[in-house]
Amino acid sequence: MMPLRRRSFLGFFLALPIMASAAEPATPDAPIQALNDGLLAAMKAGTEAAFSRRYEMLAPVIDRVFDLPTILRNCVGPRWSGLAETERQTLLKAFRHFTIVSYVANFSGYAGEKFELVGAPRAASTEMVIQTRIVPAEGDPARLDYVLRHDDAGWRVVDVLLDGNISRVAVTRSDFRAMLSEGGVAALVASLERKAAELAADHAPT
Repeated sequence: MMPLRRRSFLGFFLALPIMASAAEPATPDAPIQALNDGLLAAMKAGTEAAFSRRYEMLAPVIDRVFDLPTILRNCVGPRWSGLAETERQTLLKAFRHFTIVSYVANFSGYAGEKFELVGAPRAASTEMVIQTRIVPAEGDPARLDYVLRHDDAGWRVVDVLLDGNISRVAVTRSDFRAMLSEGGVAALVASLERKAAELAADHAPT
């Protein structure tokens, strides 16, 4: 894989519609370190490992680190309250699958990248923000801030900020609003499933 470039990572971030131990992390930066470790492990497995194998490696990491139900609810916005429970569960299943596939596809090989936590966690109302950066072997690093909230499952990510201010949830909400207005939940689920299938096919070992 070519070294991660800032521009290509920005493209991946905006394309999103949008590890774990059994014990609760003691600090909010612990799940982010676990995520970084999991991504590096998957990257080092490289494209020689089956896509399904790398999916299995990252799925429990994503499930632990990200509060996907909350992220999805915030991405859908006010329409969420009007959805039936069956629609919510179907949409969550497709959203989870697409999210995991996106990470597997976009962190598919290792070329000397490093993941670094920058500074101390900072409080933002009831949330904590962890600043990180992805440092390629060549080129400029990409900054990512993770917004975490504490609940019964511990500290979990509820948003990701590129360059400290571009919200993944906000970008995704705009995309979801258009899709839901045009075709409802069924259209959004079909779109997520189609994009996940395309990403998996494009990044399968050859």
